[in-house]
Amino acid sequence: MPENPETPPQGEMPDVDALLRANLERVFNDRAPHARRAAVDALYREDAVLYDPAGSVQGRVAIADLAGRLLEQFGPGFRFTPVGTATGHHGLAALRWQAGREEGPVTLTGTDVAAISDGKIQTLWVLIDPSQIPG
Repeated sequence: MPENPETPPQGEMPDVDALLRANLERVFNDRAPHARRAAVDALYREDAVLYDPAGSVQGRVAIADLAGRLLEQFGPGFRFTPVGTATGHHGLAALRWQAGREEGPVTLTGTDVAAISDGKIQTLWVLIDPSQIPG
């Protein structure tokens, strides 16, 4: 398919699977605050925004803090695990995931959708499967 001449050229798309898997593992599964903050610095743009069903936060510190609060809320042994391979193009990527206690049943499923700029996450939408959102 020919490139639209009115569309500015896109930079080379990063390995979206590696980027979104690293986000799950290093940001949303790491219980060490300093390591989590370093991961957010490496994976997110400085002015990044994260949207989840409860609201939104902006900036690396706020994103790292949100991930830490989620880990505390869900308790020890709770982990997010990727399902399949992330897919994406033109600055947008998605990765399905599931979560629950290690060695336990899956209690939460959803999809992370990311807008990517300069190889980092600019915006992350955390989509929880509808049947699991408290009504």
